[in-house]
Formats: sequence, structure tokens, C-alpha cells
Amino acid sequence: MRWIGAFFLVMLSAAATAACPALLDHEYRPLAGKQPINLCQAYVGKVLLVVNTASKCGYTPQYEGLEALHDRLQSKGFAVLGFPSNDFMGQEPGSEEDIKEFCTLTYGVKFPMFEKVSVRGRDATPIYQQLTEATGDAPGWNFHKYLIDRHGKVVASFGSRTTPEDEKLVAEIERLIAEPAAE
Repeated sequence: MRWIGAFFLVMLSAAATAACPALLDHEYRPLAGKQPINLCQAYVGKVLLVVNTASKCGYTPQYEGLEALHDRLQSKGFAVLGFPSNDFMGQEPGSEEDIKEFCTLTYGVKFPMFEKVSVRGRDATPIYQQLTEATGDAPGWNFHKYLIDRHGKVVASFGSRTTPEDEKLVAEIERLIAEPAAE
């Protein structure tokens, strides 16, 4: 009888794993945190805007708009996910603790921020490798944005100049939010 229970547990685990889109099948530590977060467990079924960030960039003020967007739409199944990166002219040189303090105190960032990663080339972290492969569009600079639907599919890529308030970006996010979540 024990083996039947174990069998069903394995089957449930396999079904849960199969339901996880490959793009979200990763774990990253929260910024300056110790315990990794499984992106599938935390964000499957949500519309996501994945952004590579930097604290010493001309686009850094976009943190304010990203936070406003996240705050306004998170109750509808949306999240901004920030990934600090020092890939572009050393514009994110600080430690994770420094980055977290800067983002919180300067821009009031509460949206999820993750460990400092590389976002381009051979050293790119797996999620950025997949984002680049899916769109053919690697980040060319800080604050590049990838929009992901509720099913874990990349639907759009927006360059650094596209602000979080951009009408086309916001309209696409709202369209995706209006679609039903996967069951």
C-alpha cells in the first residue's frame, strides 16, 4: 500500500514539473538574500516584465516607473522582475546589499529584485539565454524589458529607451492580464 502512495506522489511531482514553462524553470536568490526562489512556484500564471537593471545608468530613473507599474497591476496577476547586471560599462558595480539599499531608499523599489547576474554573451544566466533565444534580441543596454505571458511564453522585447509608462508596453501588459490564467 505504501508504494501506491509513493507512486501518486511521484506522479503529482512530475505533473507539477511538467506544468512549469521552461523559461521559469530556474531558481534565483532574492537580491542580497540567501534562499533561492523557484520562479515557477512564485510566478507561474502571472504576466511578467523581466528587466536587467543598473544603479549608475542614464535609464536608472526607470526604477520609479517600474515600481509604479508593478504596484498598480500586481493584484491583477502582474509582476516586474529585476535582475541587476554589471554587463554594460560597469554601471552596476556595487554589492547586492548596496544595490538593494540604493533601489529601496532612492526609488522605493518593492518589486522582486534578484541576484546580480550576467545578461549577455556566453556568461548570461540561463533565463537571459532563453529570453535572447526566444526573441533573437539580447539586451543591448541596461533596462531592456522582456514581456512574458501567463503561460511562460515571451511575447515581446522592448529596448532600454522604452519606458515603463510607454503606451504600447502598458497596452500589451493589460491585454495579457485580461487573458485567463492557465488551469
